[in-house]
Amino acid sequence: MKDAKEPLLSHSELLQLKRWNTPTIYNGWEQITRQDRSKDGFNLEDTTDYMPAMGPMVGYAITVVIEPSKADHPAARPDAWQEYRDYIGSQPGPKIVIVQDLDKPAVIGSFWGEVNANIHKALGCVGTITDGAIRDLDEMTNSGFKALARRMCVGHAHSWPVTWGSEVEVFGQTIQPGQLVHADKHGFLAIAKEDESRVLDAARFMDTNECNTVIEAARSCSGLSKEEILNNINNASQRFSQAARNKFSRQGAVSYTHLRAHETREDRGCRRGGCKKKRGG
Repeated sequence: MKDAKEPLLSHSELLQLKRWNTPTIYNGWEQITRQDRSKDGFNLEDTTDYMPAMGPMVGYAITVVIEPSKADHPAARPDAWQEYRDYIGSQPGPKIVIVQDLDKPAVIGSFWGEVNANIHKALGCVGTITDGAIRDLDEMTNSGFKALARRMCVGHAHSWPVTWGSEVEVFGQTIQPGQLVHADKHGFLAIAKEDESRVLDAARFMDTNECNTVIEAARSCSGLSKEEILNNINNASQRFSQAARNKFSRQGAVSYTHLRAHETREDRGCRRGGCKKKRGG
């Protein structure tokens, strides 16, 4: 595995990842990862994208821990801001700042505002995911700095970098420094290093696979009977699953066979060729 300072993906590949929403990236990721697709990588708690019009953001995780309720942090580490900014500047971009707020579930103050957003933008950061708060929403938006957060607040209290460059936990998910992160209005997905090099191709394939099979079948229903529609969707679901298995060599490839749960016994008989009903009946 490469060092966190050596991203696996080119700038072109990152731009291509940014063209899709986070659910599409998840659809590819779940086909290639060894992680648990029911609990790993994505936020397990509610988060809000305060700049959804900016679309998705993609970058490598910069991690920092704050505790705005504690007034003694600035005195304990007076040079923290300078050291923290040196850390940011030493990491490759694009970067997403992952902020763990130790005051959670309380919200005492915000790490983010107009000034901090502009400074981080200058240092190659494209946005933040914080399980605390943000403020100066309009000014942050104007700077082009995207934010996913728990809420907004008025003040900053004693916001100060406590630690940085180590594992953090936000919205119920742990994130490592240097991890590739994709985020939008749906939430975020932190991708393990071992999955980075394959996730773009997997997402692209699964998106095309959907369009060529189940979506095409679902949108080609004009003039067809219910039995014909169901038959087309079921056949498309099988083609979708088979294509995924052929591509990824996984028996557990995600399928759309769950759509058959809505069939009646008579519908299943029609699908198997035993239907005696007239079309349109």
